[in-house]
Amino acid sequence: MREILRTTEVSDVTDEDIPPMFREVAERGWAVTASGGRVLTDLCPETSSTYADRLAEETTINGRGMTDYDLPAAPQERTPLLVRRCIAYVRACLRKAHEDFGDTRVRAYVSFSFADTEEALLTSNVTFCTPLPDVRPYIPDVEAVTGTAVAEITLEDCSTWV
Repeated sequence: MREILRTTEVSDVTDEDIPPMFREVAERGWAVTASGGRVLTDLCPETSSTYADRLAEETTINGRGMTDYDLPAAPQERTPLLVRRCIAYVRACLRKAHEDFGDTRVRAYVSFSFADTEEALLTSNVTFCTPLPDVRPYIPDVEAVTGTAVAEITLEDCSTWV
């Protein structure tokens, strides 16, 4: 994952890189659930569900596959565009979390993997959660993950790309 980020220019990423639906999600900001979960307001389900813990609640509600249907299939064209979309969305959401909560505890998790289809296109998923002392980490050893590229991103990480 870090290699994908290193080989893709992200210093000039803007909100214009974010697909419109995701841009609206980021702009509308965050809410706190009854259990204390930090969730993106527009992604909250209309009916409440039961979750194992706050981590499961946050990652389930906040997680989405990044829009990619409009991207070219050729990896050399697709990869940088998909990375830019994800990074722009992550940065916008983490900035808004900082504004809404007054801290930088929310983390983004971005994963890239190949679709299990004949074309095997690169796809991506983005979710957000807040590390909590009473809940296991979302991905305990992110560097040890195999089979997919995944990264934990903080607001501080985003500031190094500007």
